[in-house]
Amino acid sequence: MLNKIKNIFDQGNKRTFVVAEMSANHSSNISNAFKIIDHAKIIGVDAIKIQLYKANRITINSNKKDFKIKNKSWKKYKNLFNLYKKAETPFEWYDTLSRYCKKKKIILFSSVFDLDTVDFLEKKNCPIYKIASPEITDIPLLEKVAKTGKPIIISTGLASKKDLDLAVNTLKKNKCRKIVILKCTSAYPAPLNELNLAAIKTLKNKYKTIVGFSDHSLGVVAPTIAVSLGAKVIEKHINLEKNKISVDDFFSLKISEFHEMIKNIRDTEKIIGNEDIKISKNSLKNLAGRKSIYVIKNIDKGEIFTKQNISSIRPSFGLHPKFLKFLLGKKSKKNLKFGQKMKLSFVK
Repeated sequence: MLNKIKNIFDQGNKRTFVVAEMSANHSSNISNAFKIIDHAKIIGVDAIKIQLYKANRITINSNKKDFKIKNKSWKKYKNLFNLYKKAETPFEWYDTLSRYCKKKKIILFSSVFDLDTVDFLEKKNCPIYKIASPEITDIPLLEKVAKTGKPIIISTGLASKKDLDLAVNTLKKNKCRKIVILKCTSAYPAPLNELNLAAIKTLKNKYKTIVGFSDHSLGVVAPTIAVSLGAKVIEKHINLEKNKISVDDFFSLKISEFHEMIKNIRDTEKIIGNEDIKISKNSLKNLAGRKSIYVIKNIDKGEIFTKQNISSIRPSFGLHPKFLKFLLGKKSKKNLKFGQKMKLSFVK
């Protein structure tokens, strides 16, 4: 499994690393978490990501205007605390989920939101850390995760260029050598016209890191396009087919949709191929379909080659078409038959 993580940073490896974000889609039931892991393994997911936090470490339980929920899909939770409390993944689950994922040979890692959680996960040997875009300005948190020496994935959804500069510089100053920047739009669901996937190339060129895409849009089109633009990591929320009570269900992919996404990504990798300009293996058998110079009318010895008796036609077993101008006006050394392929040796 560690090789899969190493491959993210191997420039020669073209395989996309697919992360299924479980988030709150376990609906506080560990059996749902097990089912998500089971299905994720079957459909070819590389890693499961969870969000490990405690609501009271992210916000406070206040009903003042600043803390009220604005997204209509989450309105019933009234304030941020209630929403985050509902979406918590219990810390007590981590060991069990870790063992289960190890058994299933699928990677498990977590987003971190505070320093204490980093300490907790370091004791558990968490292999990757994710910094969600709201935490991208939490410099003490970035410094701490960087010093773990683990690969760090950061999302750009709520980051300005200045914020991202500071975040990446902070990670590098603290000797983090394995950074993945995920292009992200932090809207739930994210409108297609705000995804701005062209920025993937900008991120690659500016920060010289591995770049991916954290997708909150509906459907499976955006991740496939992201891969075609150079995304090497794809992260998207996953949920069980019939789990409608989840906090994140309204912008998550069902298992069957996630499977379709992965198939599209793998097909896209094949389609992209490499930068070589050459005839493909299966095209070689059709080389005969190219043109070459043939006799199209019987020619007597000493007769002049003209456009009426020789021509560049299919198939390609005759003389290369580049010699047609050279041949015209020259005399034939011998009698030539209709359908005979031309040779330079026929020229007098």
